[in-house]
Amino acid sequence: MWRTRAAAACVICQSLAKSNYGIKRKSPLQNLHLVSRSIHHPYYSSSKFQRPPLRISIQQFSSLNRLPFHKTKLLNVKYGYQSYRNFWLARLASRLLRIRYIILGSAVGGGYTAKKTYDQWKDMMPDLDDYKWIVPDFIWELDEHIDFEKIIKALPDADDLAKLLPDFDKIGESFASLKGFFSPGSPGETAFRATDQGYDNDKQYKKSLLGELILLQQQIQQHEEEARRAAGQYNTGSYQQKRKVSDKEKIDQLQEELLRTQLKYQRMLERLEKENKELRKLVLQRDDKGIHQRKLKKSLIDMYSEVLDILSDYDASYNTQDHLPRVVVVGDQSAGKTSVLEMIAQARIFPRGSGEMMTRSPVKVTLSEGPHHVALFKDSSREFDLTKEEDLAALRNEIEIRMRNSVKEGCTVSTETISLSVKGPGLQRMVLVDLPGVISTVTSGMAPDTKETIFSISKAYMQNPNAIILCIQDGSVDAERSIVTDLVSQMDPQGKRTIFVLTKVDLAEKNVASPSRIQQIIEGKLFPMKALGYFAVVTGKGNSSESIESIKEYEEEFFQNSKLLKTSMLKAHQVTTKNLSLAVSDCFWKMVRESVEQQADAFKATRFNLETEWKNNYPRLRELDRNELFEKAKNEILDEVISLTQVTPKHWEEILQKTLWERVSTHVIENIYLPAAQTMNSGTFNTTVDIKLKQWTDKQLPNKAVEVAWETLQEEFSRFMTEPKGKEHDDIFDKLKQAVKEESIKRHKWNERAEDSLRVIQHNALEDRSISDKQQWDAAIHFMEETLQSRLKDTESVIEDMVGPDWKKRWMYWIGRTKEQNIRNETKNELEKLIKCNEEHAAYLANDEVTTVRKNLEARGITVDPCLIKDTWHQIYRRYFLKTALNHCNLCRRGFYYYQRHFVDSELECNDIVLFWRIQRMLAITANTLRQQLTNTEVRRLEKNVKEVLEDFAEDSEKKVKLLTGKRVQLAEDLKKVREIQEKLEAFIEALHQEK
Repeated sequence: MWRTRAAAACVICQSLAKSNYGIKRKSPLQNLHLVSRSIHHPYYSSSKFQRPPLRISIQQFSSLNRLPFHKTKLLNVKYGYQSYRNFWLARLASRLLRIRYIILGSAVGGGYTAKKTYDQWKDMMPDLDDYKWIVPDFIWELDEHIDFEKIIKALPDADDLAKLLPDFDKIGESFASLKGFFSPGSPGETAFRATDQGYDNDKQYKKSLLGELILLQQQIQQHEEEARRAAGQYNTGSYQQKRKVSDKEKIDQLQEELLRTQLKYQRMLERLEKENKELRKLVLQRDDKGIHQRKLKKSLIDMYSEVLDILSDYDASYNTQDHLPRVVVVGDQSAGKTSVLEMIAQARIFPRGSGEMMTRSPVKVTLSEGPHHVALFKDSSREFDLTKEEDLAALRNEIEIRMRNSVKEGCTVSTETISLSVKGPGLQRMVLVDLPGVISTVTSGMAPDTKETIFSISKAYMQNPNAIILCIQDGSVDAERSIVTDLVSQMDPQGKRTIFVLTKVDLAEKNVASPSRIQQIIEGKLFPMKALGYFAVVTGKGNSSESIESIKEYEEEFFQNSKLLKTSMLKAHQVTTKNLSLAVSDCFWKMVRESVEQQADAFKATRFNLETEWKNNYPRLRELDRNELFEKAKNEILDEVISLTQVTPKHWEEILQKTLWERVSTHVIENIYLPAAQTMNSGTFNTTVDIKLKQWTDKQLPNKAVEVAWETLQEEFSRFMTEPKGKEHDDIFDKLKQAVKEESIKRHKWNERAEDSLRVIQHNALEDRSISDKQQWDAAIHFMEETLQSRLKDTESVIEDMVGPDWKKRWMYWIGRTKEQNIRNETKNELEKLIKCNEEHAAYLANDEVTTVRKNLEARGITVDPCLIKDTWHQIYRRYFLKTALNHCNLCRRGFYYYQRHFVDSELECNDIVLFWRIQRMLAITANTLRQQLTNTEVRRLEKNVKEVLEDFAEDSEKKVKLLTGKRVQLAEDLKKVREIQEKLEAFIEALHQEK
């Protein structure tokens, strides 16, 4: 019955297939889906789907078993009782209405089958979301710049396109090979390098590396089960004595085979990893070849390392301790700490020494994955290529130099941390801190507190509850000599964050009499400490020139032939530094995920406390840290330096002329004017003046002028720097400004050629004697009168100090004269009588005149020393000369007419007026020359010096801390640090969640 119905259905299917006009098919049967074929034709041959006939009750839902649409020769249905009824129209309508069930069923079945096939194809395709970055960003933004609707309108019609479409039948034939290419069993190298496409998918899967690895895993599991089963049978003692030897040999053979299989599995994994490194390196290097440009995001471990660097510089003054995880590498001196770290980093990056302390300060090493194997310091941009021996030697030398520089005088070790980043293909991401080795005895050459300092440094890092302790123990020495195990057991008694590593296992196997002692160490039964895991590694033969590759080969060869693995004393996952690095990395990231959010909350609370304190103490000030304050002060200082260029030329010349005259006036009066005035005629006066002016110009005047200009520039610069700015003035910058001013002035040097050019200008100015107009004549007289009056006032003050107050002051202020003042007063009176007798007296007293004055005073009972008489005479004559010169100035006010006639037919001589005019003109020209040099050259050079000083101060952190101090600065610094830490922690947590 079923076959009849199926045959009927087959006829219907054929009729439906024939009804599709205009479409070419290979055969009507192939027009149906594979599922439809299997339902209607259970014996139809199919290479893809061979299924038995489905025993489902489709009879009650289908009309195919009753009536076809057309009569055929294969199926002749007779209706015995229809001739007696005339309802054929109703029956025909009911049959036609049942066609909808056929169409609906075909649509549902075909749609379900198509969806299932599409899902299968989709599962077979690899996930390309991780490689989305390969496509440049502008590709995703094309719809913003290109109008695709216009392009669609410009495309040809469907009929024209149909001619250009490929042959879908050929594409269907090649789908099998495409499926094999994207199947999960196909490895990465098959996708790029496979050339044999004639094999089917099963053979390709078996011959791929991943298939071999799966087979190896199955073999390993089978060998382990057989070994356990054989070992169990051996230990039960159920076998007889004669079969014990064979069972033991079988167990040994199975263990050796298991070890070989594991090593083979390990080699294949390494081969896959190596090929994966090369592929990833090629992908990452495409940016360097200019294929496209994209912004590389910071890796997760780099973000975490930045947080640790900031925390190391942060002063935890608000009880916010650094509890972020890092791997702390501790061990006895020469236990192999550095070697283990180098094996994890896959490069010989640390300085080495035989029995000598090499690690003198903590070294933080951040391991991350990258296309090139390079290393760089936190505070340097230089990259060390770890594949080149020259760069490796330079890196080791740099680390040793940094360690020695960090150690203070009189110390052996330092607490200062050296930050180093190592990137390379296949490196496990983690942060490790290599600490100085623990010692038991302080030797000669070490500081007395070296042992205690190393213990304190180790405890400071290990007391972090989230730090992973990598305890390194030398396997070649007796376990009883270990110091670090007691220290680790004190800091982590439960062993929840400790990983124990036994180094130099090759030496231990040779030297230890009982191999079970190594097994006790690895099982945690020998030392009084607990750990998360125990590992045994070999880090070379003790030769510092060995490469990492040779050490890895030696380690693999040793454990392959070691009795420790063959006798099951050590398990395969407990050996090699590769397994150690994987375990440490997993433990590290597990600890990070468990603790980082709690640490971020702690810093969030600290930030709130600091912000509250700032608002209470400085409500109207912005939160500027030390660097921001320095930038603000730098701008103010540069603005003040620029203000020097705004000084008017008149102001410069007035200051320069006044200061220069104050500096040289004494020399002009005492050494030029007074000696020349003692001459008898005008010719001798002019000759004397010319000689003395030339000598003065050649030797002293230019140097004095430059000194005056430099001092004037300093005074103006200091005035602008220290001038209060009103409400905007911030006294927190005073120390910095003073230091910048002093350092800039110290560095500034005047142009050496300035004196030579100035000497010529001054000499030419002093040689000119021609006064052109009456205004200049009156200006010279005024200048001379001011100078003489100033000198006269000073002389009167000196005489008053010598002889004491006059009778008015004595009567009004009740001030008396001293004995010496009385003697000088009497001497003064005698000398004044001498001048009255001879108004044209010379400037110096003769010896007989001194004797006369002394005898006159002795006659009145006053004993006077000749030196006192001469000293008093100098001041008395000076006053008399200045008064006479002032009277002569008044007479010369009307002498410009006679000057123009060269004083012919006139008894008036005004050569002293001409002298002061020459001096005044020289001062004006010198001031003008110096002003030009100041504004054109020296101010700019000073500005340049100030900028250099500020740049040097900006790079000197200690200098900034010294010059910018106070509670306000420190609070802003702490607030900045805490904010930065919190923000970086939040960014790291977000990236961490995205990675999950």
